[in-house]
Order: sequence, then structure tokens, then C-alpha cells
Amino acid sequence: REISRRPKVLLASHPTRGVDIGASLFVHQRIIEERDRGAGVLLVTADLDELLALSDRIVIMYRGQIAGEVRDTHHATSEQLGLLMGGVKSAKTE
Repeated sequence: REISRRPKVLLASHPTRGVDIGASLFVHQRIIEERDRGAGVLLVTADLDELLALSDRIVIMYRGQIAGEVRDTHHATSEQLGLLMGGVKSAKTE
């Protein structure tokens, strides 16, 4: 519904929580379409697979501070993200 307004910025907070796989794929495609259209997309999710599939860049917060940034999301792992989520600053992020 919000996407139909063609926003300049899209904040998607847990966009697929509680929906079936078909609906999840639809939502993911719409988010990608908005990104490709030029909208800024901020995705907030606890689903690491969703995060890795949709993100160009990932910033991890720990105790209110940025714990790390992952720019190469195609090679990022859930283990790497998990370490950053736990406050381990030495996790490789490039």
C-alpha cells in the first residue's frame, strides 16, 4: 500500500514477518523495484537471509552504537553478522 505512493524513501521494518513464502517473494520484489526506481530503502529486519538477499550495505548496531558495516553483502556470512551483532568489533567487514 505505501509503495503505491512512489516514495523517495522507503522504510521497511520487518516487511515479511508473518506472511507466507509467496507473499514474501512479492514483497522482496517490490522493495527491489523501488530501489531500482531510485528510492532510498532502509530495511530493518531480524531475518538474516532477507537482509543478505536485499541489502547493498549492512550496518549493525550493538548497544546503541554502530558495531560495524558490511559493504560486500554478496560475500557476507551470517557468522560475520552474528559476531558484529554480539559486539565483536574485530569481525571482518569488507
